[in-house]
Amino acid sequence: MDYKEYREKILEQNDEINTLISSFWNNYSGFGTWQFWVVLSLFIAPLILLCFTVDRRRIFEIFFFGYTVHILWAYINIILDRYNFMIHPYSLTSILPYAINITSSMLPVGFLLIYQYCTNNGKNFYVYTLILSFIYSFVFASIEHQIGLLELKRGFNQFYIFLIDIGIVYIAYWATKFIKRINNSF
Repeated sequence: MDYKEYREKILEQNDEINTLISSFWNNYSGFGTWQFWVVLSLFIAPLILLCFTVDRRRIFEIFFFGYTVHILWAYINIILDRYNFMIHPYSLTSILPYAINITSSMLPVGFLLIYQYCTNNGKNFYVYTLILSFIYSFVFASIEHQIGLLELKRGFNQFYIFLIDIGIVYIAYWATKFIKRINNSF
């Protein structure tokens, strides 16, 4: 196959996949399913909590940290989903990534509130992150798996989620400290 044939085949397959995803969402993940309402709740509830708890004096720093967690988890989730390691079969819409409720709301909000708490109260951020990562990975992901909102395949398990959580949050923490140091030097 030459370049043009490959591209045409990819685009054709992509159209078929998009049609299947849309059909699946309409039949099994849409407004009339309990899964949709759970996914929507997991998206909205953390954001409502954030509105009432964020330290507005440090909002840009805290949101930078949370945004970094969101971006890193979103990209890693895309890779895990594409290669069928970690699949969230239900979503808010058929056009958004499936785990958008988790990667853009639940995980970033939880970790940014831990960041805020630890930095405001002189607590050990690394220890608190380990605790929350454990809860997300071994408790929350297990519940999601049991009720069918998460599928783990190809040997992928909660321990890997735990390691990814820790890696992402520590990178976000170091990036935030780096940006703060640059900002303070001006």
